[in-house]
Amino acid sequence: MKPNIIFYFSDQQRFDTLTPDLMPNLWALAEEGTRYTNSYTCQPVCGPARACLQTGKYATQCECFKNGVALPETEKTLADYFNENGYDTAYIGKWHLASGKGKHYEKTAVPKELQGGYKYWRASDVLEFTSHGYDGYVFDENGNQIDFTGYRADAINDFAIEYINNRSEENEKPFFMFVSQLEPHHQNDHKAFEGFKETIDNYKDYPLPEDLTFLKGNYKKAYPDYLSAINRIDYNLGKLIETLKENGLYDNTVIIYTSDHGCHFKTRNIEYKRSCHESSIHTPLVIGGGAFKRGTVDDRLVSLIDLPPTLLDFADIYIPSFFSGISILEQEKNGTERENVFIQISESQVGRAIRTKKYKYSVRAFGNGFSKKDSKVYFEDYLYDLENDPYEKMNLANDKNFKEIRKNLAKQLSDEMEKAWELKLKIKPALIKRKK
Repeated sequence: MKPNIIFYFSDQQRFDTLTPDLMPNLWALAEEGTRYTNSYTCQPVCGPARACLQTGKYATQCECFKNGVALPETEKTLADYFNENGYDTAYIGKWHLASGKGKHYEKTAVPKELQGGYKYWRASDVLEFTSHGYDGYVFDENGNQIDFTGYRADAINDFAIEYINNRSEENEKPFFMFVSQLEPHHQNDHKAFEGFKETIDNYKDYPLPEDLTFLKGNYKKAYPDYLSAINRIDYNLGKLIETLKENGLYDNTVIIYTSDHGCHFKTRNIEYKRSCHESSIHTPLVIGGGAFKRGTVDDRLVSLIDLPPTLLDFADIYIPSFFSGISILEQEKNGTERENVFIQISESQVGRAIRTKKYKYSVRAFGNGFSKKDSKVYFEDYLYDLENDPYEKMNLANDKNFKEIRKNLAKQLSDEMEKAWELKLKIKPALIKRKK
């Protein structure tokens, strides 16, 4: 019997927030399954990361290299694959793949043809535009508005619980459910994070991450709300797991939990992400559930682009050859491991980066990252020796002692860009000396 699969997705969550005290339910799931310590996004921007997940392609390959670009209707999505292979499909929460080029669904219902093929739908295209931390609305698959009150993360999770509870006993189909929470992402119009009011004070004196403290940013003010939101997501994940158990579904369910990108709290640029730094690209990743009991910690490099083929692999669905990632299950079976993770950076810059076990290497091109998706010429921007400098305090992009290392990393980066169908490029020495 094929397993049920739940993809539980937070927004803008740092890797280091996966701790037993902040996320006890996710930690328990990890203890039962597998916690991946080197998981990285392939695109630290909301819409592009979601496009990568739905299509199995890099953001430039499916033309969704920035926010505000609709996923082409010709692109086959995860839902399409699962629908074709005997699964029920459900999407709940933030979509962010419908609006663009004159199509505006930020506050209105996403047309059925732009819902990615999901059969059950409780979502908004841009959830932060149809809701706040408390109260808001989503739409069903027929375009009907569904209002909710209370904390947003609770409401989104309740829609997932509703879907599970309403499945008929006669329905023998397995299901694939994508739960896309907005928390802990900041609220755009309020320009602030919105935690769960009852627990914010619990985090007033919580220790700050060391990668932030030597830089300017808004972390002192924002961090308590941020952590409170993450803790509430964990509470809801626990409720969902309990619902699965009550319905006799847990033992045949795989749960994958991750985030689209991290958060650097305006330390590396003027906002929260869109950067090559660990705080922006390093994300939590846990795979667990009754159908995936391992009890392991895995330090292999994993990219967000590896998750679409992994999802299909769990369901024993054929993985298309054009998928850019490699199934984690296949890597385990073959005893292989990534040499690096490739990252495309848009909007804040036209940037590219690779992350190896030891190094971070990033380049950028001239041009506006909102209008230009790639370039023929890039300039070295950052190099970090992560083994000796885990908080990325010392930029080695101009250090003559690392010339050969940069040459090797440039070759790796060029190879990855070629695999992603990018332009044939040149990488030139850094123009600007950045200390950090």
